[in-house]
Amino acid sequence: MSMLDSNPGSKVLVVALDAAAPPGLTADGVLVIAPALNSRLRRWLSDEDGARRSAQERLETLVERLERAGRHVSGRVGDGDPVLAIADALAIFAADEIVVVAGAESSRRLAREVAERARERFALPIAVAAAGMPHVARPASREYPPLRGVLA
Repeated sequence: MSMLDSNPGSKVLVVALDAAAPPGLTADGVLVIAPALNSRLRRWLSDEDGARRSAQERLETLVERLERAGRHVSGRVGDGDPVLAIADALAIFAADEIVVVAGAESSRRLAREVAERARERFALPIAVAAAGMPHVARPASREYPPLRGVLA
């Protein structure tokens, strides 16, 4: 059973780094966050309009795909730092697990980095679902660090 074969009643937080849909998602409740990914220069210049538009388009595409698959889904655009976007989402959505989704080759490295940083911060199972990967990558251990920086 993959991490995406969730138990009935489970809640999954999906971090959409692009518009790829996670395979085999069976959770009852899904919150999709689309981080407003931006270049360092644009972030420094506070030029985030394009990043937020792109994130909104990515969010709408993925939410539509998941709804067509019969999932109960809601979504929101998140902070430009995906780990901060996760923290913000966990404050309003009690997820049982987190899935970082990457379809494009360019997103896969970022997805692995986001998952690694998130595992250091959140006491939840975190998986990476990427196109071309035969299975969802599981964390190295089922022991998770204590929550830091997140209201429990």
